[in-house]
Amino acid sequence: METGGAAMSRQDDEKLRLSLRASSARRYGSIRESQNEEETTSPETAVISPARSYIAIAVLCYVNLLNYMDRYTIAGVLLNIQEYFGIKDSTSGLLQTVFNCSFMLLAPVFGYFGDRYNRKLIMVGGLCGWIVTTMGSSFVTKSYFWVLILMRALVGIGEASYTTIAPTIIGDLFSGNQRTIMISFFYIFIPVGSGLGYVIGSTVASATGDWRWALRLNPILGLVGLTLLMFLTPNPPRGASDTQGGTQMGNTSYLEDVKYLLKNRSFVWSSLGVTAMAFVTGALAFWTPVFLSRAQVTQGIKPPCSKEPCDTSDSYIFGGVTVVTGILGVVIGTLIARRLRDRVANADPLICAAGMLCSAPCFFLAIVLAYKSIPATYVFIAIGETLLSLNWPIFADILLYVVIPTRRATAEALQIMVCHLLGDAGSPYLLGAISDALSKYNPDTYAWNFRSLEYSVLLCPFVGVLGGLFFLMTALYIEEDRKAAQLLATGNNGPAANSSAGGNTVTRTEPPATGPLPRGPANDAL
Repeated sequence: METGGAAMSRQDDEKLRLSLRASSARRYGSIRESQNEEETTSPETAVISPARSYIAIAVLCYVNLLNYMDRYTIAGVLLNIQEYFGIKDSTSGLLQTVFNCSFMLLAPVFGYFGDRYNRKLIMVGGLCGWIVTTMGSSFVTKSYFWVLILMRALVGIGEASYTTIAPTIIGDLFSGNQRTIMISFFYIFIPVGSGLGYVIGSTVASATGDWRWALRLNPILGLVGLTLLMFLTPNPPRGASDTQGGTQMGNTSYLEDVKYLLKNRSFVWSSLGVTAMAFVTGALAFWTPVFLSRAQVTQGIKPPCSKEPCDTSDSYIFGGVTVVTGILGVVIGTLIARRLRDRVANADPLICAAGMLCSAPCFFLAIVLAYKSIPATYVFIAIGETLLSLNWPIFADILLYVVIPTRRATAEALQIMVCHLLGDAGSPYLLGAISDALSKYNPDTYAWNFRSLEYSVLLCPFVGVLGGLFFLMTALYIEEDRKAAQLLATGNNGPAANSSAGGNTVTRTEPPATGPLPRGPANDAL
């Protein structure tokens, strides 16, 4: 912790900017002076009831489920898409690549808007775009594959608007252990939705005899989510659950927001940990069904696929395992975090580190045992996915309490961009490229076809260990950064206010003694 004059001089500009903005920013209804009571009943400052908050969580979770179902529905019907358009593996891979690229590049844009404008309207607009583009992609004809590519890119834009902003809404509706529980409910639908995407996509395509109906189901369900989002989800004031009697800061420039986040060591190290986790989950989600299929061909359990349609039973099993282990891991991670958080200040990053470090040997054993025993492989995959799923609610909660409310959407967006750029956007292609390079040494043999993919997938456990180390680094700074963010959000001033915690400083600016306080930037609520 820095306490010298040099630390103070580096923080003067930041302190002055935040002080000036705090003095002119809107204060929430709970901290208005009594003479300003007539303003507390406005939509911007009205207290949101617990019942309405719980309904909002249910709506956000439902839309998040559809979000992740859609991402993996394409994977569930990929063989049918390849046959319909007559495309190769490399070309079909563009469907996921363009989605991740648009999702990654647009996340910072929505993060910027999410910290400054009406978050509910942004989510509603993004969901409308997602429904239209997803439904439209199911009507693309054989000679217009490029239109399907374009539609998937637009789907990524719609999902970026929701995924970036929804967690910040939860952060402003709840605090403390309640926030952890609600974040857990929200993030439990990542593995659940992913697994259901495989299962439902394949099931709908088989039941209807048309893969395009698999793409139409999610938009139909999305119309229900859109209606619920419009009428049942509030737009709480930024930091409403954190201030509790303190001032709310106004917005700073985007450059200042980015500088603040880069100086926030807990945010930087935890984002690197999330990136490593995204690398592992993205690669395994894409390659595990193919890897298991090749392992069974090598063992003589089933014949190789020589023509379409191929046996997709591994996708069903893997999807089911992902759903069960995802729920189990998120629940266990939440319970452990709640028990340890009051006794161990840096429990959250330590749990994330333990989850990644312990899952790595499980995935290693699952990979090397696939040549001998498929049941043993599934057992270690299940254990590894459960351990990895411990992290889903915890790393999201870390971001919410180490970053001040007016910069959370920007933080979510930058974290999404980095974890996709260096994580799951490239890991499936990287492993495929390694496998292709190795397969050249002994082509046209089923055994080496399996081995080349096996050696490439072995990269995942080592990246998992690296992610665990990143979370251990987060544990060194998280207590300091959490206190700094809390003080900055509430406007309290004390000895800790002069400490350096990722470049954060705290200044309290008292409101005028009489008369209404000046209005800050617009943060209208519907």
